[in-house]
Amino acid sequence: MPEGPDNKPELLSPQEPTPYRVINPLAETPTLLVCDHASSRFPEALGDMGLDPFARRCHLAIDIGAGALTERLSESLGVTAVLAQYSRLVVDCNRQLLDPSAFLVFGDGIFVPGNNNLSDAARKQRSDAIYWPYHKVISDQVGRLRNIGPPPLFVSIHSFTPVLNGVSRSWEMGVLWDADEEVAKIVIEELRHAGYKVGDNEPYSGKAPQDFTVDHHAEGGSLRHAAIEIRQDLIDDDRGVDEVAEVLHRVFDLAAERIGLRGQAKTA
Repeated sequence: MPEGPDNKPELLSPQEPTPYRVINPLAETPTLLVCDHASSRFPEALGDMGLDPFARRCHLAIDIGAGALTERLSESLGVTAVLAQYSRLVVDCNRQLLDPSAFLVFGDGIFVPGNNNLSDAARKQRSDAIYWPYHKVISDQVGRLRNIGPPPLFVSIHSFTPVLNGVSRSWEMGVLWDADEEVAKIVIEELRHAGYKVGDNEPYSGKAPQDFTVDHHAEGGSLRHAAIEIRQDLIDDDRGVDEVAEVLHRVFDLAAERIGLRGQAKTA
């Protein structure tokens, strides 16, 4: 494991990817997409964390299809997107760090040896190397967009497994919300008109206290926002991503227009 300037071990080597990827970093359209669980990558220093290849690629490690969908939407809408580049099993960027699921030990029948009895120092190393840099670049992009126009629409993109703990889930999409009911209702209504079975704060709730990204950046920053969950079997290949991206492009464009954010971008 490489050492930093204070001779303490660094989690990521200079040859490894940064904790985040920013697409369209200079876009001026007032919408920001984020994807907390876009990657299944583990830092080289952590090896395979004691997991077999299936576990390292399953829904516990990555929101399958969410990263590709976020990229496609960023390109089609011409907006900025920030994607996490390391697995949620290393540290979950959408959890409060004190929540047990931020460093998941067991879920959906899978034990994660690399997170078992994790020391405070190891937790801090991971959060310093991955979690906080990811959230800092989101804050930086929110600030940049505020400086050149109206506060952006903040959209968090996730995906969910069709079966969890042996129970099938019938929703095709879910819209999660707490403080911004107006945007959520627009998105829910339009997705239902498009023919999808859409959960209103299902299969998860935007009111859940352990979630972090929307609470911290959007609610804390008084941004209009929505979080969307797409069932993974709908976006697990290129064709599915293309189909869902086409629908969500129209929905997010319409939502931005209805809340007065279309046509308001300006040059610095």
